[in-house]
Amino acid sequence: MDPFEETRFGAMPREAALALGADIGDAAVRRFFEAHFTPHVYSDTCEPGFVTGYYEPELRGSRNRHSRFHVPVLGLPDDLIPLSADLYRALHNKGVSVKRQCGDELADYFTRAEIESGALEGRGLELLFLEDWVELFYMQVQGSGLVHLDDGSDVRLTYAGKNGHPYTSIGRLLVERHEIALNAIDMEQVKAWLRADPARGRALMQENKSYIFFHVLGGDEGRLGPLGAKSVPLTPGRSLAVDPVYVPLGCPVYLVADDLVTTGAQQFSRLMIAQDVGSAIRGQVRGDIFWGTGESAGAIAGTTRHRAQFIFLMPNR
Repeated sequence: MDPFEETRFGAMPREAALALGADIGDAAVRRFFEAHFTPHVYSDTCEPGFVTGYYEPELRGSRNRHSRFHVPVLGLPDDLIPLSADLYRALHNKGVSVKRQCGDELADYFTRAEIESGALEGRGLELLFLEDWVELFYMQVQGSGLVHLDDGSDVRLTYAGKNGHPYTSIGRLLVERHEIALNAIDMEQVKAWLRADPARGRALMQENKSYIFFHVLGGDEGRLGPLGAKSVPLTPGRSLAVDPVYVPLGCPVYLVADDLVTTGAQQFSRLMIAQDVGSAIRGQVRGDIFWGTGESAGAIAGTTRHRAQFIFLMPNR
């Protein structure tokens, strides 16, 4: 939803926001939010809030399959029957799978293991090819990717849909199985574990039955950067993925994470906008900070695991 449109949460002050113009100072912004919004917190949750981070990875790829680039990135299949928005909200977090037509009946859609074993081969769904399964897996976790192709061109991929199976954190599985200590785990540690024994790593990744399909962003849309859940370009350090069951997309959120230190050794304390969703983002006070594109953004995202306070700014009306 647009943060300044008419919603079930009230009439957003679109005209007042547009009247501010583009060149405004901090004082004017503060007056605007104080005049039109009221801060709220969830008081019925015993657990502290928690934030992680995500980013847009940069990868190498090819439009053609060959020995180096052999891992397919798939577009959305036409037999996947998505859940409506209302049904998705009703069934959220209950592990209900998206369906496919199977003769005269509906069946759960293929799992990650089934898809990677060839369940969708021969249907022309391949958008391009990557170097390894780990890079594909993490691009799916992040929901987007900027791929530098071997013909010299670039392709920006964004989320198109998913198979509907629940998301399983392989990092959590590694901690539970005492493969990596909780205080040492981050994205690079997990990637190293997966690559140390490719067969073992592939089996672990397939324990996450969830599978993401992509589509190519073209033209101006592709140049603006990765898109959030409402097809709005994400802003590094300001866009937040939330659970839409509890937090409306477009909601301003003031996020404070005392232990998260950013550039200039400043503690993380800033206004953000709920612009995205994620399979692993579940609950009232759970968020995922978008850090940007590339390796440096990935380094921050991979180590962002912090307690945080969420203050939701809801429109007065």
